[in-house]
Amino acid sequence: MPMPTALRSAARPRNITPVMDQLFPHGWLHYLAGGLLIGAGVGLLFVGTGLIGGASTLFTAVCSFFSRRPFFQQQRFVGSRAWRLVYALGMVLGALLVTVSGVATPVTAVPWSVLLLGGFIAGFGARLGNGCTSGHGICGLASLQLPSLLAVLTFLATAILTANVVRACGGPQ
Repeated sequence: MPMPTALRSAARPRNITPVMDQLFPHGWLHYLAGGLLIGAGVGLLFVGTGLIGGASTLFTAVCSFFSRRPFFQQQRFVGSRAWRLVYALGMVLGALLVTVSGVATPVTAVPWSVLLLGGFIAGFGARLGNGCTSGHGICGLASLQLPSLLAVLTFLATAILTANVVRACGGPQ
């Protein structure tokens, strides 16, 4: 179901510059709203519980249910798995709510196998980098962590380099 006209016009102000229109052809307000909601959620989690809401540790915490290896049985994983599962469930249910409400429909031409492979690669990179972009970029920077700043700068530089290499090799312009 397409976005209702009232929401589409609110998400796409008429006085937008041509550059903004090219960068955000479907409007930018929903991106702003999403960022504000993520920031509010992470902030509320921290203020209410003192917990930092990065998502990549969820995978390791779930592995602590199934693997008896000492790494997965560390207290930081075993002790946090219950709230991390609820946290992840909230993310999934939020996406489901947006999808079934008809406000937005997920559209991609990327095959499921490629999405799955990309997810595993991103998950591996998140564990290798001791956190994902959301953990470092939202929670780490908000708490003024120097390692998070370095991680975010590394993510950004890698993305820029990769985009330029793909373009130079004949990828999408």
